[in-house]
Amino acid sequence: MGEEIKEVAIDSAMETANDISQEVSAFSEYVRAHIPNLIQFGIRVLIAIVIFLMGRVFIRWFRKRMKKFLEHTNADTGVTQFTDSILKVGLYIMLVLFLLSSLGVELSSFTALFAGAGVGVTMALQGTLSNFAGGVLILMLKPFKVGDYIIEDTNKDEGTVKEIKIFYTKLNTVDNKTIVIPNGMLTNNSLTNVTAKNERQLDLRVSISYGADLRKAKLLLEGMLLGNTYIMTDEADWSVFVDSLGESAVVLGVRAWVRTEDYWPVRWELLERIKLTFDEEGIEIPYPQLTVHVKEENGD
Repeated sequence: MGEEIKEVAIDSAMETANDISQEVSAFSEYVRAHIPNLIQFGIRVLIAIVIFLMGRVFIRWFRKRMKKFLEHTNADTGVTQFTDSILKVGLYIMLVLFLLSSLGVELSSFTALFAGAGVGVTMALQGTLSNFAGGVLILMLKPFKVGDYIIEDTNKDEGTVKEIKIFYTKLNTVDNKTIVIPNGMLTNNSLTNVTAKNERQLDLRVSISYGADLRKAKLLLEGMLLGNTYIMTDEADWSVFVDSLGESAVVLGVRAWVRTEDYWPVRWELLERIKLTFDEEGIEIPYPQLTVHVKEENGD
């Protein structure tokens, strides 16, 4: 019984070895038969790698030349960045298509595939196309340019425009964060360009108590405006006035014009000077408070 089992095991092992030997032989024959094709494909891959490396060098060189040309023509920075983005995407697409063609890939099959799936591709690229169109509109209509400080009114994202790319715009915030906003959002929603003009109006409201000297408070505010070298002090450019009579304070208005880049420093300095000067001169700035009057009733 044991000898029979041993013979069966030996026969099974020999059959397995014969099968493996046949498979190895078949694979060897397949390789030998296709060696010319494999060599040819390997050569194509090496040529494709060389073409890709040379293409990258050419694309970088061409982009640099185009940047210098646009800078020489005094083109807007946003136009330069947008053109560079289009060149980069377009040239790399052409390079990839050329590489596929050099590897023997039939480009007509890709064309037929995209034509057959035209509706799906269009729907998938709808947002991308919208952002591209938005970038073109930004450059044509110029609601802002690189260096402007803008506020996107829908989501309240704000910052200085650093880059206008083919599909998106980059903003730098005051605390040095980067916000990336799709161009389609910037053209389909309202936005505020804070630095579109060279001058900006400084508009403050200062409350004083009803018991304070109104004329003195106005003279002090006028003196602060005239003493600030960053404020445009032509007669038509500034004013101090009574804005409203509130429930517990007289509200004074202060309006003046400053250069846009000086707006925040002047505002902060002026508010500090108003508080310190009013304290020194005895002009009370009231805060919300509640006065309770108790009526006493005489008992019978």
